[in-house]
Amino acid sequence: MMKNPFETGKPRKTRGGLPLAHHKNTAAAESVSLPVPEKVYIPMQMHIGAPCIPCVAVGDAVRVGDKIGDSDAPVSAPIHASVSGNVSGIYPMTLGGGAVSTVVEITTDGKMETADLTPPAVTDRGSFLRAVRESGLVGLGGAGFPTHIKLNVPEGKTVDTLLVNVAECESYLTGDHRTVLEDGWDVMSGVYAILRYLDIPRVLICVESNKPDAIETLRKIADSSADIGDRVRVLPLKASYPQGAEKILIKAATGREVPCGGLPADAGCIVMNVTGVAKLAVYLKTGMPLVSKRVTVDGDAVASPCNVIVPIGTPISELLAFVGLKEEPKKVLMGGPMMGIALATTGVPIVKNNNGILAFTEKGCALPPPSPCIRCGRCVGHCPMGLAPVTLAKATEREDADALASNDLLSCMECGTCAAVCPAHRPLVQSMRVGKGILREKSRKKG
Repeated sequence: MMKNPFETGKPRKTRGGLPLAHHKNTAAAESVSLPVPEKVYIPMQMHIGAPCIPCVAVGDAVRVGDKIGDSDAPVSAPIHASVSGNVSGIYPMTLGGGAVSTVVEITTDGKMETADLTPPAVTDRGSFLRAVRESGLVGLGGAGFPTHIKLNVPEGKTVDTLLVNVAECESYLTGDHRTVLEDGWDVMSGVYAILRYLDIPRVLICVESNKPDAIETLRKIADSSADIGDRVRVLPLKASYPQGAEKILIKAATGREVPCGGLPADAGCIVMNVTGVAKLAVYLKTGMPLVSKRVTVDGDAVASPCNVIVPIGTPISELLAFVGLKEEPKKVLMGGPMMGIALATTGVPIVKNNNGILAFTEKGCALPPPSPCIRCGRCVGHCPMGLAPVTLAKATEREDADALASNDLLSCMECGTCAAVCPAHRPLVQSMRVGKGILREKSRKKG
């Protein structure tokens, strides 16, 4: 008998990784909304690709959902006002990751008046992809790749599987979990829209097994009569870090491997974060683009950990003031503890792909000092990409670009697993980032 092509079976084994203490303290608490901030600072670069150019001027009145930035470049995504008020400044600002971007400063009027929005007219694949672009959607769980580019499968490639990523394997973060519980029908509506206009045969909604309530919610909706053709399956995955990374998720869900230097489409897959799928559905129904984010705020310095729905561009300092602090934090991270970025200042804004703010006391973020490598090989055994972090770190110390390239440094996803398992507490993932800088500089000199 021919095997059912839509049968999910069990998740496939993936290499490396590690079990994390999850600290999902906010998973059971309903999200709350941040009061309207006094000002927002909306960057024109919140995506991979070309930055947007402001299409407003100082003094202009704007409403929620008005477009304030765009670009003619093929890889970019428009940016919209997250509040109503007046544009009070346009100038460069250093963001949380250290990059400098033009920001549009809006002084709010407190009214949160919405623009004159209408749902987009979508009738076919082309109009669907144009609508996705106009929504301003980018990857909300990672690097911020424009969603309309991701969904536009290159000519000559065939995609048969959409993977909806609900792994959320980082400690503390629960925003995607709450999206499923609070906006489950938006998730499924977004899934059906992608199926309808891109004609993808199969959808696997991939959820780590430590979220049984999310699995139950999604299965109830996926089993409804709305799933014409019975193409949607919910696939529970082992709770393991970094299960949510694209290449790892594809391997676990389908058994396929993305070739070195390739994209998910090379393995017949598209991967979308669950919050992005839900936001897409909202845009198709209402015309409201991406203007807010659900952000997990937690850490031992936080008085009331919770998920907060925040206008994009809100200063992180206002978010921390809203949840309250037990004491002044020693370290504030944008993102999770494994891949998050330590902030130099909390005056930087929330951006599109920001999914967590973690504030830690000195005791909560204390790290042992590094000591010499004991060559135990744990970093090699746990690396999900099968790399040799200790070899790459040595090559970085020597600034040996040839050794970095030959040992496949560019396949490193900077997940931090190597540093987490190192008994000598070596800053291995930082070495990987420095090494990539060495390769970029070599490439620049060649070019």
